[in-house]
Amino acid sequence: MQDRGLAAYIAELVGTFFLVFFITSVGVLFISVGDSAQFGSDFAVIGLTYGFILCVLIIGIGIASGGHFNPAITLGAALMKKIAPVDAVIYMLAQLSGGVLGALLTKGLLEDEGRASDYGAALISPLLGGAGQGFLVEGLGAFLLVLTVLAVALGIKAKKEWAPLAIGLTYAAIGMVFGPLTGASVNPARWFGPALVSGNFSDAWVYVLAPLVGGALAFLFYKFVIVKSQSEAEPTSVAPGSQS
Repeated sequence: MQDRGLAAYIAELVGTFFLVFFITSVGVLFISVGDSAQFGSDFAVIGLTYGFILCVLIIGIGIASGGHFNPAITLGAALMKKIAPVDAVIYMLAQLSGGVLGALLTKGLLEDEGRASDYGAALISPLLGGAGQGFLVEGLGAFLLVLTVLAVALGIKAKKEWAPLAIGLTYAAIGMVFGPLTGASVNPARWFGPALVSGNFSDAWVYVLAPLVGGALAFLFYKFVIVKSQSEAEPTSVAPGSQS
């Protein structure tokens, strides 16, 4: 278990600040508002922005902290025993603080343009049947994102050189597909910042609980499915001289 310190906490705050600023800004600039908002918005641009900025932040800032920038990922890392519980709590507080600062910057730069979209706040679309389906979408998105992090960055056979690209592409895909449905938050810090700045806390339980539940389920899937299959695939060693 790696010890964390002030540098790691600052890195998580700054990384989440940039992540939320870019996500909320691209939302203000490219998401249409109105009855046909989901069909008039360019979610390809939005999803690619999600993926590009996360990839860049993991490479540029993640070296100091592991590049979580998301309480759901921090929860997964804590369950993997890659971070101490106390450090995990501080990480989450830093991420929430960074999310608020990122949303404040978006409001400061795009106050008039962002008012109609609550400064990039994540909202459940009328395309879904309600909060229950929104919970499912957010949980699935977080499950996929956290599972990718566990597999390529934190796992036993992690391919860390591919981690930023794999995680960024995963987040981009989530943004493209789930963006029109829930805003593709999959991150309580990303939701909390613009929610606090705009005062719109609609379906708060969905955006807080679903990513955490999805992250916990991703850990269980990784532990009992992926790790187990990797162990079974490894050849059994044979002691010298045991064969005739």
